[in-house]
Amino acid sequence: MKSIYFDNAATTKVDSRVLEAMLPYLNDEFGNAGSIHSFGQNAQSAVDEARNKIAEFFGARKQEIIFTSGATESNNLAIQGVVNYFVSQKQKIHIITSKIEHPAVLETFAEMKKRGIEVDYVGVDENGVLKIAELKKKIKDNTVLISVMYANNEVGSIQPVKEISELVKEERSKRTKDNLPIYLHTDAVQAVNYLPMNVEYLGVDLMTISGHKIYAPKGIGALYIRGGVKIKPITFGGHQEYGLRAGTNNVPGIVALAKALEIISIEQKKEIQKLKSIKDKLIKELENFENYKFNGIPEKQLPNILNISFLNAEGESILMLLDMDGIAISTGSACSSGSLEPSHVLTAMGRPAEWAHGSVRVSLGRFNNENEVLPFIKSLKIIIDKLRKMAP
Repeated sequence: MKSIYFDNAATTKVDSRVLEAMLPYLNDEFGNAGSIHSFGQNAQSAVDEARNKIAEFFGARKQEIIFTSGATESNNLAIQGVVNYFVSQKQKIHIITSKIEHPAVLETFAEMKKRGIEVDYVGVDENGVLKIAELKKKIKDNTVLISVMYANNEVGSIQPVKEISELVKEERSKRTKDNLPIYLHTDAVQAVNYLPMNVEYLGVDLMTISGHKIYAPKGIGALYIRGGVKIKPITFGGHQEYGLRAGTNNVPGIVALAKALEIISIEQKKEIQKLKSIKDKLIKELENFENYKFNGIPEKQLPNILNISFLNAEGESILMLLDMDGIAISTGSACSSGSLEPSHVLTAMGRPAEWAHGSVRVSLGRFNNENEVLPFIKSLKIIIDKLRKMAP
């Protein structure tokens, strides 16, 4: 059987058009963008052009786009950078996030808590959507940062970022110039392919994106930082990226990121329709299974993610047996797949452990098609039946 890749939320294949755009900067145009000779200036021109294109995609200014090595670094720069600024001003501050964030956010918040920063976590409903009323109650006079993902990586639940930004604006209007500011950061890594990304529309102050989730290579990401946001660098060395991110520019990656976003801007509607059609077919075929539950509902999810729990069939076993059939899925976030604990996302959604342990994530992408659904379902059915017979 031909292999099937249903793990696009973990990483995507590099689009051939993206590869073609970046290849010259791996070979012929190999200069360091920080060098003043013609090799370096050619590389710098490519970086400038890419930054302009990316800024245009997000409705931002070019100086508000900071290139990083990926989502983890972008999230750390956003959170630690803001915290470090206010700590350096001897301010006692408070920061808020949700209980279903990616480990790159949750672990950074945990580290901030160890450093003595006051931290609060907001819960979600049974569909994995943040409870706005709870968030509103947690905002304090010294809250300087709220970090909430745009779409969840495990269950695909879309978070009310625009609504949160209205809350932040309301809170900001109450504060005088002598008060602390308040910023909204969103990890938009899973959202870029499918949701509105204009930063003015969303009302965000900081936003994280990653290349390898949008058909660009691994090792490139960006952080949007609205002009005027108080932030300090977290790495030191050169003065690249407006002094906020030291290190030689990843020119091929930057060019690739811009090309990937250009393709999204042209093909997004068509791709969403295609993925919805595949997802609908998966949902229909799963109706023939017994003792299963969908985690989240399609109306409040990304079109490419489907998270399913099977009773009396352990998620890791399902994953491994499907892999033996040449089918790749996930049990949740790739970054936490080594953990034996039930998913923190499903736990926050109120799923009992016996259901959470039997969860798998199917995440579709540009290169999938409807013909892959039935072979996947056939293998999955055999595996679930086999595991249930073995279950104590």
